[in-house]
Amino acid sequence: MLQFDDTQLKKDLSSLRIKEEEEVVEMRAQKIGMPYINLEGVSISTDGLSLIDEERAKAMKVAGFHMVGQDVSIATLREGGDDIEALTKELSDGGYDVALYLVSQNSLERAWGRYDDIRMTHSSHGSFIDISEQALKDIAEKVNKNSDVKDLFDTVADEEDNKRTSKLMEIIMGAAIATKTSDIHVEPQDEDVRLRYRQDGLLQDILHFDPATYKQILSRIKILSGMKLNLTKSAQDGRFTIDYNDVEIEIRVSMVPGPYGEGVVMRILDPAGINVGLEELGIEPFLLDILKREVDKPHGLILNTGPTGSGKTTTLYSLLKYIYNPEIKILTIEDPIEYHLDGIHQTQVAHSQNYDFEAGLRAAMRQDPDVILVGEIRDNETALAAMQASQTGHLVLSTLHTNDAAGAVPRLLGLKINPSVLGQSMSVALSQRLVRKLTDAKKKVPATPKQEKIMRAVLKRAQSNGKDIPTRFGLSYDMPEMFIYEPEPDSISETGYKGRMGVFEAILIDDVIKDILDKDPTDRQVKRASQHQGILTMAEDGVVKILQGTTSYEEVSRVVDLTEDVAEELGITGVTHTGKDEAEEKEPITNPTPPAETVPQEVEAKHEAETTTIANILSPEAEEKNLPAQELNLLVDYLKMLEDHQRNHPEQGIEQKIDQAQETILELLKHNHPNDLFLQQTNEQRVEHEIDLLMNDLNDLRAHQQKNPNQGVADQLGVIRQNIERMKK
Repeated sequence: MLQFDDTQLKKDLSSLRIKEEEEVVEMRAQKIGMPYINLEGVSISTDGLSLIDEERAKAMKVAGFHMVGQDVSIATLREGGDDIEALTKELSDGGYDVALYLVSQNSLERAWGRYDDIRMTHSSHGSFIDISEQALKDIAEKVNKNSDVKDLFDTVADEEDNKRTSKLMEIIMGAAIATKTSDIHVEPQDEDVRLRYRQDGLLQDILHFDPATYKQILSRIKILSGMKLNLTKSAQDGRFTIDYNDVEIEIRVSMVPGPYGEGVVMRILDPAGINVGLEELGIEPFLLDILKREVDKPHGLILNTGPTGSGKTTTLYSLLKYIYNPEIKILTIEDPIEYHLDGIHQTQVAHSQNYDFEAGLRAAMRQDPDVILVGEIRDNETALAAMQASQTGHLVLSTLHTNDAAGAVPRLLGLKINPSVLGQSMSVALSQRLVRKLTDAKKKVPATPKQEKIMRAVLKRAQSNGKDIPTRFGLSYDMPEMFIYEPEPDSISETGYKGRMGVFEAILIDDVIKDILDKDPTDRQVKRASQHQGILTMAEDGVVKILQGTTSYEEVSRVVDLTEDVAEELGITGVTHTGKDEAEEKEPITNPTPPAETVPQEVEAKHEAETTTIANILSPEAEEKNLPAQELNLLVDYLKMLEDHQRNHPEQGIEQKIDQAQETILELLKHNHPNDLFLQQTNEQRVEHEIDLLMNDLNDLRAHQQKNPNQGVADQLGVIRQNIERMKK
């Protein structure tokens, strides 16, 4: 008796239904005059598929299935509709030639099935944009100065072919790479769009162009970086990669909504940018020998401190490359991995999987590493784990956000690290800032009386603390004349600067420092206790570099307060680094200073009670006991509080609170000189320019809130807060 094969029958019926469905769809396509395709047996292009995110593709019943160059084929279950037309226009604005094909439900589901295959690859590598070596070489030959970028852009912007957007993107990216740009800023304004490049740490205006062109470029950037094309009111992050000359240059993209459109920042992570030897960082020989000695030890904790963008990661990478050899295992925990290092095992923080710095450290300990790099110490748990690792035969390198090297000690104590554990674990605290280097066209000029007075005071203090400045550098506070160097534009650089170097300081955790740890010292007390070590402070290192002609006085004073340690000698009264006067600091330590986190917690507590205003924070009583710098810090805390509140309650308008923040800044400027609040430099024109930009940003944000009170502005507040923090450091 024959046995009935139910399984085979089901397969046959299913195959028959699919065949009939394909025939029906093909007939319908012929009837409406639209191309038809059966995707069974067709290779689905993952590049084409990734042009439309999965959620939107399924909602619209579409899928990208083929892509060659800028030609894209889209499968659709429907022959038209407003959403299909909108998608086609978005892709066209991004420079793509779109062809629509009518398909069956079975074909569409087959294409959608490939999303699972590409999801991990896309999250790991992002999209690729191929710019040939020859194309970049052609751009580099044409771009000798920033004004050349505008000339190239204008030439292509007048074209009307369908490759126009691709050419404009090629110019923007190619010129940025050719000019060693670290960040590309595309900023929509009231009437036009501004393109700026960050070069050697400072933003430079490149060109302005029309909103219509920007819309096309914006679509292309979103497509390349895997962002949602139809999401315009929320911040998005993405990335893509330029594969150039066998090197993957990653582009990190951040998009933030604003009153005139979405602002874009693209960070260029060129591996060539960190290919810097330890000797090329700008570390003076005496300190360099100390760092080499400390990093050659089998255990200990080395911290590098400073604000964002001060070069901390590059220095730590250079230390890793200096000590690397095949006989040791080096493991990193980063957030995110910005550059890939050969021979070093790198891992990335994944908060969604509960893999943060602390979890990464504990996991790393089970991997038998010799050296561990932790991206940043932010809390007690990570700090304690790093200390324990350094005490168990591991060399640990990490970063910490403090203003100077001495500040690392009270910061860690503020994170509740036991003083004895800190003394046993930590080896050295390093701090740095970046300054632009002068080109050989630099101009030698006599220092002004004010500049000379400050530099002599700095050198005199260094020499009185036993630092042999004359022998080490051939300089002295009593040298007959002081000459400095100023930038002179030439064919190499329009600004007179090319490249950057560090200004450094460091403090060793020796017996003298260990003796004061249990007294909860301030950063100035730690600094005074370290003077016998002979290591230059950042101000001293900066003055040496000024007089040696490697950088200018203006550059150093832009990032380092040269008068901070010599205010008394110069007859300057006002804020000290810690907000205490010298008389108070010379007293024995009896009452420990509360950790820096106290004020934000108090402000947050007030916020939770929903009674906090600027008036509460900067009340007359507060003004009596707080100095200008502290008031500015409280304003930053207030903005952070508003930012956090907006993330949780974006529907609650804060126009009046933004207005209060503006009034507070104006009140501070009314009673204090701008240089006492921002940048700490002598270039008053630059300070005023920065303040004008800040107030304009607040004006724009307030106007946006007035028109759109229900749209959250947390991201915009964050940008403004970060700008204030950058300016006040």
